[in-house]
Amino acid sequence: MISRIDAHHHLWRFDAAQYSWIGADQHVLRRDFLPGDFEPELAAAEISGSVAVQARQSLEETRWLVALADEHRFIRGVVGWAPMTEVNTAATLERLSAHPKLRSIRHVLHDEPDDHYVLREDFNRGVSNLKYFNLAYDILIFERHLPQTIEFVDRHPDQIFIVDHLAKPRVRNGLVSPWRENMRELARRPHVYCKVSGLATEADHVGWSEEQLVSYMDLVLEAFGPKRILFGSDWPVCLLAIGYLQWAEIVARFVDRLAQGEQERFWSGTAREAYQLR
Repeated sequence: MISRIDAHHHLWRFDAAQYSWIGADQHVLRRDFLPGDFEPELAAAEISGSVAVQARQSLEETRWLVALADEHRFIRGVVGWAPMTEVNTAATLERLSAHPKLRSIRHVLHDEPDDHYVLREDFNRGVSNLKYFNLAYDILIFERHLPQTIEFVDRHPDQIFIVDHLAKPRVRNGLVSPWRENMRELARRPHVYCKVSGLATEADHVGWSEEQLVSYMDLVLEAFGPKRILFGSDWPVCLLAIGYLQWAEIVARFVDRLAQGEQERFWSGTAREAYQLR
């Protein structure tokens, strides 16, 4: 049986002030989501490991996630947050990277008022430190940020990047261009990977179809190839539009077309490579 890793999920103790991005109408998300809530979902989908990803921009949360990873063996890695624009970024990363399960850093780029934040000099100075601590960088953007993101990753040819949620295409509007063309261009960079995650929440939450979602997955597979895409659920955010097992089953049917070795890469090998999971 192929080993499976969910390379993108969240955990939190809900607090409306700390998680202000969770809207008042998003009732399904406005509660605690902890390892004990997640383990049954993993078991039902026959997934044995995971990568926990930051959901708020604080060092406190990063430390909490790595502490949870110490307590729960199924959490193989953590994508935390660290201040990339501060003068002491390197010192902060050195302290954080002492924890072996911290494998990547992420900033919520798509919420920045400046669409070109990713090209700021201070931000890029911070990112340039990651390779010295063996850390990847997760890219969280909307599709409109892809042109500047291509320029950004070109500034860091020795840095591993993982694009979250297929760069959030406009699935709800049924649009493919220019997302498709920009993703093809981004995929030309061998140091960039892409997560097949978070897709249903970019569609109409009650009106999406499997065919619609798979059409975007097809384009990412074509662009990045089977060895640079990896599975993620975006649980519990995915619950706004789709159940955990339902998403895993849709993705499994999509991946079924691949050769055995390529399926193994998608489900776990690529996550182990990109995040250097131990």
